[in-house]
Amino acid sequence: MTIIDKLAWIEIKDYAILSTKSFGKDTFYIPGGKREAGETDMEALCREIKEELTVDLDKSSVKYFGTFQAPAHGQPEGVEVRMTCYTATYQGQISASAEIAEVSWLNYSAIETVSAVDKIIFNHLKEIGWLK
Repeated sequence: MTIIDKLAWIEIKDYAILSTKSFGKDTFYIPGGKREAGETDMEALCREIKEELTVDLDKSSVKYFGTFQAPAHGQPEGVEVRMTCYTATYQGQISASAEIAEVSWLNYSAIETVSAVDKIIFNHLKEIGWLK
């Protein structure tokens, strides 16, 4: 099995989760991405969020939320994504960068529009009362 190691930022507002869709993709993803060589979780998460959404995470507020794993969307069988998720406050105005086609706040009813690992996260968020 091949594991794709990713980091994600869980941002909730009015029982909806911040999600993004990249150009040419048909699925929403929780914002984040892969770490570059030598990066810590914090460095990679802050860099990815800045690149995707043009905001700065407040490093002192970053808190581990959980790690989730599922088959990777659009990848061959045997490839899974392991998503290490964090919450954090931020500074700036959320807006899509050049690589992001759409930014949306998704309720639980949008679960069929997200990747397999995000579905697991959506279910967990619903169970703990963060997502409706």
